[in-house]
Amino acid sequence: MPPPFLFSTNGSQKIPALRNNIFLPNYFEIQSAFIKLNKMKTKQQDLKTIRIYLTVFIVLLLLSGITAFPIRQEIAFLVTIKSYFPLFMQDWVEQLDTVLHQTPDVVLYGTDWLAFAHIVIAIAFIGPLKDPVRNSWVLQFGMIACVLILPLALICGPIRGIPLFHQVIDCSFGLTGLIPLGICYGKTKALERSFV
Repeated sequence: MPPPFLFSTNGSQKIPALRNNIFLPNYFEIQSAFIKLNKMKTKQQDLKTIRIYLTVFIVLLLLSGITAFPIRQEIAFLVTIKSYFPLFMQDWVEQLDTVLHQTPDVVLYGTDWLAFAHIVIAIAFIGPLKDPVRNSWVLQFGMIACVLILPLALICGPIRGIPLFHQVIDCSFGLTGLIPLGICYGKTKALERSFV
């Protein structure tokens, strides 16, 4: 026997007829369960993506900080392999090596603080790594910092006598950091909307 709602002739009669069908509640419950399951799966995928990007970002920040401590030794190493670089970079590496060996340790203490700042900033991103929605402001802070690298490099670079190619490299750090943080922020906003 066909379901009772098939005999309904107009919209007003269809609703009670649908409600009286014993099969429909189960159908709607199953459909609702599938929708919830799909949303949950999307949330888990977004959360996984956020955590992967942030883990890589934190590791790179830590490496940027740690490698700022042995700056003399690193530049000395670059001098030994300078023949692999273009000529304009070879001159720059030699100049850096000379300047660093003439610089007293007390001045290089400033680069130790630079290294420390990178490490502290990396630690701040543990917040959104654990709970991106609650700590989305850290992602905003990171994106602002990445954008501000550009004016810093392009204004202070020429004042300090930094070659243009080195300023471009510095700017690339800001742009490279902005991409994963932007992706994380977008997915965090999507997660936030799904909780509403």
